[in-house]
Amino acid sequence: MKLELSDIKGHIAEFSKDQVGSRIIQQKIENASLEEKQLVFDEVVVAVHSLMTDVFGNYVLQKFFEHGTTEQKRILADKLSGHILSLTLQMYGCRVIQKAIESIELDKQILLIGELNGHIVQCVTDQNGNHVIQKCIEKIPTNLIQFIIDSFHGHIYQLATHPYGCRVIQRILEHCAESQVAPILDELMRCAVSLVQDQYGNYVIQHVLENGSQRDKTAIVYKLQGQIYNLSQHKFASNVIEKCVQHGVSSERILIINEILGDINAPNSSNVLLKILKDPYANYVIQKILDIVEPSQRDVIINRIQPFIPTLKKVTPGKHIISRIDKYSGQL
Repeated sequence: MKLELSDIKGHIAEFSKDQVGSRIIQQKIENASLEEKQLVFDEVVVAVHSLMTDVFGNYVLQKFFEHGTTEQKRILADKLSGHILSLTLQMYGCRVIQKAIESIELDKQILLIGELNGHIVQCVTDQNGNHVIQKCIEKIPTNLIQFIIDSFHGHIYQLATHPYGCRVIQRILEHCAESQVAPILDELMRCAVSLVQDQYGNYVIQHVLENGSQRDKTAIVYKLQGQIYNLSQHKFASNVIEKCVQHGVSSERILIINEILGDINAPNSSNVLLKILKDPYANYVIQKILDIVEPSQRDVIINRIQPFIPTLKKVTPGKHIISRIDKYSGQL
């Protein structure tokens, strides 16, 4: 027997909280007539607060934000009013809020997210709330969410080293105006050396290296100058050094190479270079350098490495280096 919406009239809210029932209602809403949508909506709107935080019911509300009429969306948005913070921090409620932000008109968006003012850091560091803040940054004109950016000032290190906060900072870097991003970048630069060594902070610095201005990329390289040898041997920082090699200009690349390879005439220069070549993290930096540099520079680096080949054959990181050299040996 194929269920129609008219068959469950009077039990819509109840069905919305059932896994199968919720799925049926969602499918029906997508192609329902205006009359059928209204039939469902009239029952859903009465139970809206219990459905928002329900494991299955939340999907029915999301469907109305996608396929409901403008008036239905407006009414649902009004029902959210006064409950935005608690819903943002709730596992299923946060999904409804995200869908609302995607679907409702700008004036309603502004009204609703205004309820989060004063609670941004709490939301950003919450496993549910961070997704809502990310959605606000992605979907709302950035000049209207200045209060979100302002709340980050003085908290950049704390948030950049947080599993959820680091994602939100990356969204700000992607979507916000240069004038909004500048103070955040200033804070990031001040603690760049610490951030590159953090399991989450390193992703924020990598993001700047991949997507930032050349000025910001250069600033990072020079912030790390003098510590590149040690950072190349660090589990997280080595990934950042790879990105510096990849996205830096030629002069910055030479600076990095010189720090890692060291002075050939310096005492113990062989031991210093061999340590890097055998390191489980730094060997990837060397591989990246071999991939990126000009052929003439690559020849020089390979010549520096050649005396260590017998030793490198005995360790796994060394074998990676040898494999990369073999790749280019035909081009020498």
